[in-house]
Amino acid sequence: MKSIVTQIGEMALQFEDERVIVFFGPKAPKELRDISIIHESEVAFDGTLLQPNHHLLFGDQVYNITLVGTEAASNFAELGHISVYFSEPPVEILPGAVYVQPYRWPKLELGMTIEIR
Repeated sequence: MKSIVTQIGEMALQFEDERVIVFFGPKAPKELRDISIIHESEVAFDGTLLQPNHHLLFGDQVYNITLVGTEAASNFAELGHISVYFSEPPVEILPGAVYVQPYRWPKLELGMTIEIR
């Protein structure tokens, strides 16, 4: 699955201290656009690719998916929505969370390709 970053919310990159980035597809609610990275794909989002040991790429930056919340795949397929955490997962994770390694904060920019494989 590939998609393109079409909008970077005004506050979307201000969560570096919390080590989380919120992604939404083009149908993101207006009230969440300021804190989200909006991305769009030519094909429907495939939530089945969201599973441990798959990779999440931001341009040429590669991250290994280590843990996926119970609702992340369905949220992604329906809304293009996931919250990606660049940290060690807690004992209990949020249903829409996706944890990745390395814990390095990515560089994101308009027009960048996001890919899951």
